[in-house]
Amino acid sequence: MLDGAVSVTARDAPLLQNVWDGIRERSGVRTAPLLGACVAFSFHVLLSALFLGLDVLGPRVPWITRYRIHGKPVNLRVWFCCLARISWKYALCVLPLSACMGYTETRFGFAQHERLVTATAAPSLLVACTECFSCLLVFDTFFFLVHYTVHRNPWLFRIFHQSHHVNTHPFALMALDSSIVELVSQQVLAVWSTVVVGCHPVSEILFHLLNIWLSVEDHCGYDFPWALHRILPCFGGAPFHQAHHQRVTGNYAPYFTHWDLIFGTRINT
Repeated sequence: MLDGAVSVTARDAPLLQNVWDGIRERSGVRTAPLLGACVAFSFHVLLSALFLGLDVLGPRVPWITRYRIHGKPVNLRVWFCCLARISWKYALCVLPLSACMGYTETRFGFAQHERLVTATAAPSLLVACTECFSCLLVFDTFFFLVHYTVHRNPWLFRIFHQSHHVNTHPFALMALDSSIVELVSQQVLAVWSTVVVGCHPVSEILFHLLNIWLSVEDHCGYDFPWALHRILPCFGGAPFHQAHHQRVTGNYAPYFTHWDLIFGTRINT
């Protein structure tokens, strides 16, 4: 799918070619096994810290509180306890697994890895956006099927997912506050999505960054007028996902709303 993106010439992609050339020149860094997981974790914590700043300022700045959906802002103790839980899970399992996957891909020369490394031309901005959006759709589908199954099976829910539902009023950092199995499965689902789409490395990077942002925004607890779900009605956004944490029995898709409409699990917000 969309494999023709790698043949796009530099002339067709002036906005992204310099970016891709810079990445290729540092290909040794780009393919370092732990880099992707470390960057993703750091980016998530940084974005979550921005929303923590809003929570701290909220009581003193009325316009911030106006956009909070429900519940009290998270306090610093709860936030740092959450960060500690996530950090040890990443150190114990997610980072070592990322290293193993990166080593295996490089050592045995998987076709997907070789295709990405040998891509010389960047995609056009339109192709990059199309591939990124396609990855989101595929990830959303994978996630919905797994999430729906886990919620419908009490044993799976209790063992693998219940820890993510401790807080009925989520906050941004809580997007990563899951069991180790769930954290790993989300990483795998994201990688599978890029493999299914067969996208260019630039599109893959954009997808992973956007995926992190949307996950943070889903759990942030704020409904700002510039939020993506207010610009694109196909997205559920923070109100959609907060309803899932409060009711538990619906809104299983992470970003889009169509699967919950099809399966009759949509919760109105």
